Amino acid sequence: MSYHFTTTVDMEFDAAIEHTTAALKEKGFGVLTTIDVQKAMKEKIDKDINPYTILGSCNPSYAYKAIQAENKIGTMLPCNVVVQQTADGKIEVSAVDPAASMMAIENPDLGAIAGEVRNMLKEVIASL
Repeated sequence: MSYHFTTTVDMEFDAAIEHTTAALKEKGFGVLTTIDVQKAMKEKIDKDINPYTILGSCNPSYAYKAIQAENKIGTMLPCNVVVQQTADGKIEVSAVDPAASMMAIENPDLGAIAGEVRNMLKEVIASL
């Protein structure tokens, strides 16, 4: 089982971030954090990487259910979505598979919630 869903989009990097954010919103996800990894690598360790941004996305209703089912689940939230420019200049968008990342937790209620979120994130990636 893969730990992510990935697609390639035919648009500029910043447009891909905006487009991905809008697609997440359509499925009830908000973006809680935006991390410009390219900028951080340059500032922190003076290394250059291709554009790479992490969108910390969250669907509040499902996050609430997950916290009710497993109160330490916040260690695995939010659901990260990565927008990156690959070495060949293409723009990829990848979302974490929450069902894969939560397999280690033996909680059937949480597994069901993760499965629902998994399906929603797969739909987001497929829609791009």
